[in-house]
Amino acid sequence: MDALVRWGAKAGPLVLEAGQVWRLLSANLLHRDALHLALNVTVLVAAGTALERACRRLDYVALLISSALTTMASSLAWSGAVSVGASGLVYGCMGALLVLGRRHRSRAGFRVRWLSGESALPTVLVFLWMGWTSVGVDNAGHLGGLVAGLLAGAFLEPRELERRTMRSSVARPLVGVGAALLVAGLVVMERSGWRVERDDGFGVAVVMPEGWRGEVDGQGRRTFSNGLPGLGRATFSAEAIEAGEAVDGLSQARHFHEETLPLGVPGPEGRTLSVQGPSRTLVGGRVAQRLRAQLEGPDGGRHLLAFFVPRGEWVYRLVFTWPAQWPAYQDVVGRMVAELRFDEPSVLREARGRALLSPGAPGPQRELGAVLRRLGLSREAVTPLAEAVRLSPAHVGARVELARALFDTGRVEEGCHAADEAQVYGPSDTGALEAGVRCELSRGALPRALERLEEARRVDPQDARLRAAEAALKTVLEASPSSVHRETSGPTPR
Repeated sequence: MDALVRWGAKAGPLVLEAGQVWRLLSANLLHRDALHLALNVTVLVAAGTALERACRRLDYVALLISSALTTMASSLAWSGAVSVGASGLVYGCMGALLVLGRRHRSRAGFRVRWLSGESALPTVLVFLWMGWTSVGVDNAGHLGGLVAGLLAGAFLEPRELERRTMRSSVARPLVGVGAALLVAGLVVMERSGWRVERDDGFGVAVVMPEGWRGEVDGQGRRTFSNGLPGLGRATFSAEAIEAGEAVDGLSQARHFHEETLPLGVPGPEGRTLSVQGPSRTLVGGRVAQRLRAQLEGPDGGRHLLAFFVPRGEWVYRLVFTWPAQWPAYQDVVGRMVAELRFDEPSVLREARGRALLSPGAPGPQRELGAVLRRLGLSREAVTPLAEAVRLSPAHVGARVELARALFDTGRVEEGCHAADEAQVYGPSDTGALEAGVRCELSRGALPRALERLEEARRVDPQDARLRAAEAALKTVLEASPSSVHRETSGPTPR
């Protein structure tokens, strides 16, 4: 398959997205094996030679070009498979002989009556039946070549007739080739459209070529590709990674670099040759981290472009890959990145709907506030969370969420007050204890934060996240002993 694509097979994505329209001609000259070539040449010798002897060679060349273009244009319109072969030329010749022989069946001097007119019909029908009952046959291309031949046969004239009437002209072959070029151009234009792919779960909208198709793997990652299996394959994948805290995406970018793109080590997309970044950029109006890499795989060199876009407690990992052999794909990826947008995810829309339907119920207000905060919309989250606390003062979770939203917006003292109130109602609640830890961290009182974190650990010693936070905080205190005295100098900005 890769060899056929490299030499010029009809590969829809490369024709439509990389601008390689010349493949509509070159694909007719390629064959997948010796048997394929022998079968097509055998029939072409019989039908093509007969037609070339009956008509002017200029007309015959024009028929071949028109059949070739129409064959691959039809295949491009109705089949996504990689196609090669001169069978479209064979069908073009058979179709032209069928109509030409029918039109001149009574002419005594017509030399190819044995292979034209009604006598050609059984051969055409047998070939069509073989195609429809076989696997891996491009029947759309066969029909395109046959239709081109049938139409051409309506205008072809035997060579002897043109000699007697002195009507030799180049207009007819030029019109035939022009019509085939027009058909091919219309097909390319119609199939070269773009569409917007939206994912309500992620809240992401991206434009991509019309022919790209997607799938969801078992890990919740959505992947789209241009459909080519090896050489020429271009992909886009999107994955939402839950970080648990508001992050800037840098740690995820470094982790992806270390785990997926270690230099010189083969990976899913090939062996990594070089990596650039991470560096800050904008994607869909949001600050993101970007990685660029050059890879080497069994099908040739590849480019990789990855973005890590933070959205509250989530990081969206967006990865594009494309073949280095066809730089035009860089423009395709560039457009996809430039027009990528972040929409409101379905979970937020549903939470808004429930809160609007039940304005006096604390549960929907609490849920809406929690979703807003997790998506990085903490300022907007404060109002529904405060309302949830007012409607249900004893609910510890609502007070914890309110405290976290206030910390995120820089309202430290209000957040500390909400954290203290949460601990009053839930003295043994790990969420309330953790909110107290965040209060001390926001004030810059690291030793006091460690004390409260140790208290939370005693309540839930199995919590891996609290254990990791305790170890990290101890490391910070050991590395900066002067921070022990910070709490005596008053609150420190977050």
